[in-house]
Amino acid sequence: MSGGPRTRLAGIVLGAPDPRALADFYHHLLGWRVKSDEPDWVMLEAPDGGPGLSFQTEPEHVRPVWPAGRGDQQMMIHLDIEVDDLGIASAHAVAGGAVVAEFQPQKGVRVLFDPVGHPFCLFLPGH
Repeated sequence: MSGGPRTRLAGIVLGAPDPRALADFYHHLLGWRVKSDEPDWVMLEAPDGGPGLSFQTEPEHVRPVWPAGRGDQQMMIHLDIEVDDLGIASAHAVAGGAVVAEFQPQKGVRVLFDPVGHPFCLFLPGH
């Protein structure tokens, strides 16, 4: 180590106009338990003790464009989620409110958008 402080990534935060609704989507997708539910903040707990996933109110949220062109709202982050069956996992995500992206960049990976437009990737091991 470089002698800096001990650190650990504790969570990832996504903004949304309605954090509870977006948390409900990811609860459906991942099956993670709600750890904290406040008016402007909802946190899902990773079952393996890894970084959690939180959602905060952003009333001025603008959906990112993917793939983005010049002048488009850029995505700030996307989630990569490993799955054992791309077809079943994609159908499960769509049943919860996701939309499959028109552009798919590679085999073994499926790009989708959550209900407020954050892109996320479902991928098979090795991709």
